[in-house]
Amino acid sequence: MKLSAPPTSQWIGSGRSTFERRVSVLPVVRRGAVAPIRAGAYTDELVQTAKSIASPGRGILAIDESNATCGKRLASIGLDNTETNRQAYRQLLLTTPGLGEYISGAILFEETLYQSTTDGKKFVDCLREEKIMPGIKVDKGLVPLPGSNNESWCQGLDGLASRCAEYYNQGARFAKWRTVVSIPCGPSALAVKEAAWGLARYAAVAQDNGLVPIVEPEILLDGDHAIERTLEVAENVWSEVFFYLAQNNVVFEGILLKPSMVTPGAEHKNKASPETIAKNTLTMLRRRVPPAVPGIMFLSGGQSEMEATLNLNAMNQGPNPWHVSFSYARALQNSVLKTWKGLPENVDAAQRALLVRAKANSLAQLGRYSADGEAEEAKKGMFQKGYTY
Repeated sequence: MKLSAPPTSQWIGSGRSTFERRVSVLPVVRRGAVAPIRAGAYTDELVQTAKSIASPGRGILAIDESNATCGKRLASIGLDNTETNRQAYRQLLLTTPGLGEYISGAILFEETLYQSTTDGKKFVDCLREEKIMPGIKVDKGLVPLPGSNNESWCQGLDGLASRCAEYYNQGARFAKWRTVVSIPCGPSALAVKEAAWGLARYAAVAQDNGLVPIVEPEILLDGDHAIERTLEVAENVWSEVFFYLAQNNVVFEGILLKPSMVTPGAEHKNKASPETIAKNTLTMLRRRVPPAVPGIMFLSGGQSEMEATLNLNAMNQGPNPWHVSFSYARALQNSVLKTWKGLPENVDAAQRALLVRAKANSLAQLGRYSADGEAEEAKKGMFQKGYTY
């Protein structure tokens, strides 16, 4: 039995396979030819900004907690979650004399970017006087990922370009986007791909609007898995991330990374030494991160202040192709909050506590930190299961 479809049929009319017809309409590319990529208007500035943040002996102070999370911090010392109290705390941090010796960038929440001191001086200007780059959190937080194993994805791409342009005009010069991967949840291939693609799109949009993107797929500490499992997952995640960064034509010299350290799960029966953590973390970085990336700014992820500093120090005992440093929140702020207690007469002491932690991590970035003389408070872990910002 013969088919009697007319010769113009889209299915069989030409007698060629669907594949052959698709190939026939593809553009012809000369061998050796490469499609041109438009150079971004901000490329030179992005590279310079990234280099400035990744400067010897300095790292990032992360104070980009949402208002709700900042409220939890304030509640721990008996303060109400009001804008006045949030402003007072962030003023304490951002006006610390001499902070720029150890801190090269500060990640702010949107509220803080537009705030001023009680004397009317913009926080952005306070940072600039200390030669600290102002940064801004641009993601809109985690929400459930349909079709996954109880995992999350990060929202915020809608309207991102206009927000980045506005933040740049307000004085921000770098951005942060945090998404997470959970080892106890798999992680599923869907969640890893979603995290990597979202980070890559964000990074491209941020660079197009003058902001150096911090790329942060945090592998959560939750779980009882061994360090080898963390290494396996981290390598998989960063492989996906850099694949999609390249697909989106992101300039590697104009980004910074904010990875979690390769550690055992927080509930694993055996703790790892700083040397073991450093070995596994650097193994992952060397296998996955191009040397074109200027800076690796680690998150502390619930480690104690001292643990985070010891681990960073161990990673800087030899040369690295990138600036290996810190972008800490709780590991820089915990002692500060407990010293301040919300009392005006404790501001100077709290600022000195911040300088102590900042200097300790500055020394760790240079590979010269010693834990001798550390206070007991600095040794207390801060892991919270299912921690959110």
